[in-house]
Amino acid sequence: MTQKRVTLAMGNGGKENNELITEVFYKAFKNEILERSEDASILDIGGKIATSTDSFTVSPIFFSGGDIGKLSICGTCNDLAMMGAKPKYLTCSVVLEEGFGFNELVRVVESMKKELQKNEALVVSGDTKVVPKGVVDKIFINTTGIGEVIYDGISAHNLKEGMSVLVSRDIGAHGATIFAAREGIELESDLKTDCESLYPQIEALVNAGVKIVAARDATRGGVSAVLNEWAKASGVCIEIDEDKVPVSDEVNGICELLGFDAQNLANEGTFVLCVKKEDEQKALEVLKSFHSRANIIGTVTSQYNQKVVLNSAWGTKRFLELPTGELLPRIC
Repeated sequence: MTQKRVTLAMGNGGKENNELITEVFYKAFKNEILERSEDASILDIGGKIATSTDSFTVSPIFFSGGDIGKLSICGTCNDLAMMGAKPKYLTCSVVLEEGFGFNELVRVVESMKKELQKNEALVVSGDTKVVPKGVVDKIFINTTGIGEVIYDGISAHNLKEGMSVLVSRDIGAHGATIFAAREGIELESDLKTDCESLYPQIEALVNAGVKIVAARDATRGGVSAVLNEWAKASGVCIEIDEDKVPVSDEVNGICELLGFDAQNLANEGTFVLCVKKEDEQKALEVLKSFHSRANIIGTVTSQYNQKVVLNSAWGTKRFLELPTGELLPRIC
């Protein structure tokens, strides 16, 4: 009998990735905290904290608007922020390939330092390994974060019919940027990653009195992965108006050139937000104060069970499924 093997598609944030996690890791480590499958886990240890961990293997490690160092801090801090937590402390483990340039390493670490300062967070523990040339590709980074919960109750399991779905800015910039950089595509544009820390936006929403139902940064698998995870977790249908989903001309160009769907492209500074209908305008106003292209993109319905429906500008409908196959490996 042929042994099943790990494929690159299992790391894409889509269907195969979900199956890998469910069949192997969730099965072995089963517990009610892990099974909630949120961006970060909420723990009560005499006060509520959030914790999350992530590993970063992007190629190339330097790209327009960012690098693997900035990515490693934003990625973990953003997961904490999506659960209403202020990032406080991080651990950092680094695996270095023999021969990696020392100046490049310093550049990566300096980038991490700058993003930590933006989050007012500290690296308090770490580990470094050096492995023979060819065992890893230049540098892999793992960061684990702990945050103080300032707004409790955010969850992918809370969506109900009539609620509104928003996106914080135009989508797909990170995935498109990484692909262009890796393939050497010359663009006469200012396309760059959306990579940024998202806690300031969450804090602004909370301070404005917006009741956050759910929030999730649309990383691997993009917006389509987030919406499908929410629909499944809450047992609802989410209907999205395609023409209301902001996509830049540069990202649209990459998608048309290579046959990608912007809904599936990775982001590192874009999140999807769900609020009650009465809070949608207040939430939109806050988000637009950070990015002018933030928008209300859809609503929660009961039309189908655990499905995402994309409504086109021409009156047609299609299901927006979890992305499958090998999309853009090594994007985070």
